[in-house]
Amino acid sequence: MNDYKGKTMVVGITGASGSIYGVKLAECLLSLGMNVHLVISNAGWRVIKEELGWDVGDREGVLRKHFGGFFGDYTYHPIGDIGASIASGSFLAEAMIIMPCSMGTLASIANGTSDNLMTRAADVMLKEARPLVLVPRETPLHAIHLENMLKLARLGVRMIPAMPAFYFGPKSIDDLVAFLVGKVLDNLRIEHALFTRWGDHSEQPGE
Repeated sequence: MNDYKGKTMVVGITGASGSIYGVKLAECLLSLGMNVHLVISNAGWRVIKEELGWDVGDREGVLRKHFGGFFGDYTYHPIGDIGASIASGSFLAEAMIIMPCSMGTLASIANGTSDNLMTRAADVMLKEARPLVLVPRETPLHAIHLENMLKLARLGVRMIPAMPAFYFGPKSIDDLVAFLVGKVLDNLRIEHALFTRWGDHSEQPGE
């Protein structure tokens, strides 16, 4: 029995580089039979076009093409639709993940501005004490970035920066992407086999 089937997750994709992370995450959740509510910022759509080569002229169509064939169902919410279901605390979701999370979005969440659907939905997760995971992808970091991260971490937000590891012997960019997505799933206690765990190698470094 699939314990994840029918559970609801919110996935946000912002204009930070690394849109493939959010796409891979959504694919993994959908493959488990989860209901995924997608919200993508305008800058996020631009990065998707630049980095993945998607034709984003027909947003609904391109999402159907990439997410329509999975076990679970997805729902797309435009970034300006502040009346969407995920903007309300009465809407029940297991967690929200913003992957990748731009510094602008992170700052808006840290300061409670709720100026679009993505930041409003994140604010809802905070006020309802539900899991919120942010995957910042920026370097270097200045003091304001770090202060905003610390503020949110103290509120219980899970910070998982896009810092791939190499101990599992990645052979491709896809391996590095899978590792990051796997770390997010680990944090949410969702089982997966996206990377080889430490201790699962037949030999450890130096042996």
